[in-house]
Formats: sequence, structure tokens, C-alpha cells
Amino acid sequence: MFTPSRLALARKRRGMTLVELGDRVGVSSQSLSNYERGRQAPSVATLRSLSEVLDFPIGFFSASDIDEIDGKSVNFRARSKLAASTREAALAESRLAVELSNWIDGRFKLPTVSLPTPGRKMVPALAAEYLRSAWRLGEDTSIRNMIHLVEAHGVRVFSLAPEHPEVDAFSFWRDGRPYVFLNTMKSAPRSRFDVAHELGHLIMHVDDDAGVRTRAAEKEADEFASNLLMPRRSLAAKIPENPTTDQVIRLKKHWNVSALALTYRLHALGRITDWQYRQSVIELGRLGYRTGEPNGGPHESSMLLQKVFAFLREQGTMPRHVAHELNASLGELNSWVFGLMVTATTGEGQGAKQLKRPRLHLVK
Repeated sequence: MFTPSRLALARKRRGMTLVELGDRVGVSSQSLSNYERGRQAPSVATLRSLSEVLDFPIGFFSASDIDEIDGKSVNFRARSKLAASTREAALAESRLAVELSNWIDGRFKLPTVSLPTPGRKMVPALAAEYLRSAWRLGEDTSIRNMIHLVEAHGVRVFSLAPEHPEVDAFSFWRDGRPYVFLNTMKSAPRSRFDVAHELGHLIMHVDDDAGVRTRAAEKEADEFASNLLMPRRSLAAKIPENPTTDQVIRLKKHWNVSALALTYRLHALGRITDWQYRQSVIELGRLGYRTGEPNGGPHESSMLLQKVFAFLREQGTMPRHVAHELNASLGELNSWVFGLMVTATTGEGQGAKQLKRPRLHLVK
């Protein structure tokens, strides 16, 4: 049995055109098009070549039919600057991660979705305050870990493979479940901001057509993230009037944000003047804060995935078993889960065990 949609998804995941894949495999692009459209099936030898070139197990191509993520439901921050093949590769990867998410749902009782979606009824600042109230975060407390927080409320967070660093974080709703995909090549504070930014999209722009999302929507998501991560009252209590650049660098750790993000927020709140803002940005650039985040701290990772794979290991179900059931390689699986397979593969057992559906609790 051969599943055409699986070949199309695997090809897009590797960022290949029909011509490029055909050259690697030794068949015409027309033949590949016929395979993907279900007009004919590849020979056993050709299927083996496809499996090798695309780095997917042969079983992947005979698994059940798989639909693709509708690009119009997904926000790409720099959509116009991304090559079509790069967008398709990211969407294909996210579709495979959704398969993992569904696999997990079939075996664990995890937090249900509790994400308020006021849409555009609220301006970003009010939406952030509303979320803090709904999630009982308080009016001025700093958020310790953004990934843990959103996972505790039903959002699934996965990492993106590093081969396309130009793909920024993105998010979408699918079957009533919100998903966030993160570029892990950024600094820790900027990655935290990305989670908050995408959370803003999920909350405020749930009814928008993401494929034509505007710059205004991106600005709204940034404003939401700034208000959520750096509440006005918290800044007023911790930061003096007209802070110096050195004070900003020292105090940014309280909110785990980038120095530039904190500077922008202080300017937006009128805590520093236009002149001070421009001078601070110049100074931060000179110190390397425009291209990176010196002393940015450790990257956040998924608590949900850590708990899931730890429990599976205890029960004798190892990462290679999970990869086998998903018809993926360990390397592919590892790219979706923040590299957790590096530690999860230690001490692999002999065989997978049948599991009851345990309930895993996540600390916010």
C-alpha cells in the first residue's frame, strides 16, 4: 500500500521541489507528480530510494492518509520574505508534530485547553490583563517560565528544526487545540517573548485569516506580549524614573526579557524620553544587544514533553518505540521536542509496554 499524501508531505518537509527530488532519486518530476496525485505507485526500488533520500522510514509512506496544515491558518511573521519551499517545510514539520501531539493525547490525560479568546473585543493591554486575571497570575508578578505556563493551559509547544533559521515562531489552532512552534536559535529572552507574542495571536486573532495578517496585527501581538511579560505596576515598583542603560541591563533579569524589549516598554509607558530611548538603543547595540542577548540565561523547554518521555521510559517505552509508531526517525522526532531525545535515549529498554492513560500534572 502506498499513500500519496505522505510522499508529498515528506518532500515538502525536506524543502525539495519535484525536480530536485527526481534528480536525487533518478525518476522524472512527472513520475513524482503522478505518485503524489495517486495516479500511479512507485516501484519497490523507487520507494526505497525515496525513503533513503527523504530520510523517512519506508513505513511512513504506507501509513494512513495525512492532510496538510492550511497555510492560511498560520501566521508567519516575515511571510513575504520566506521562500515558498521554506514555508512548506515548516508547515510539513508542524503537521508531523501534530501527529506526535495526537499520539500523546491517546495515551495521557493532559491539561485541557483553557485559553480565553476575546478576539478583537479588547485592545492588547486589556487582553493581557484579562488573561492574567483568568489565569490568576496577579497584576504585577513576573512569569517564571512562559512555555510551562501556556502548556499548563492546554497549549502545545514544539521546536522547529534548525535547518531553516529564517523561519520565525508561528502558531495556529487545529481541532480546538492551540499550537506554538518556536525557533530555538534565538536567545532565551527573545524566545520567551515569541511565546507571549504567539499567545497574543491565539487569543486576539483567532477569527482572523492568518494568511493575510497585517502589520497592525503583528504590532498588537507585540503589545500584548510586552504587557503580559512586563506589567505596568511591576515596572513602576522595580525601575526608577529615567533609568540608565546599565540599570536596564541589570533589572531585565527580573522579567526575563531582552534589554531592548524592556527599553521599548519603558519608552511606550513614558518612563524614558524619546532622546533617552534613542541613546539607549545605540548603547545597547554597541554592547551587542541588537544581535544577541549577553547573559540571557538558559532557554526554556517543554515541561509536558519532559514528563511524557520520562514516564514512558519508566514504563519501558523508549524514544525509538515512539519514533517507530510515528514512522519517523529519532532525529526527526528530536527536532520537534527541543532535543529532549538526547537524554531520553539513555538506557533504552528491550520493548514497549501497553500503557493506561496516566494523568500528568504541569506546574504553572
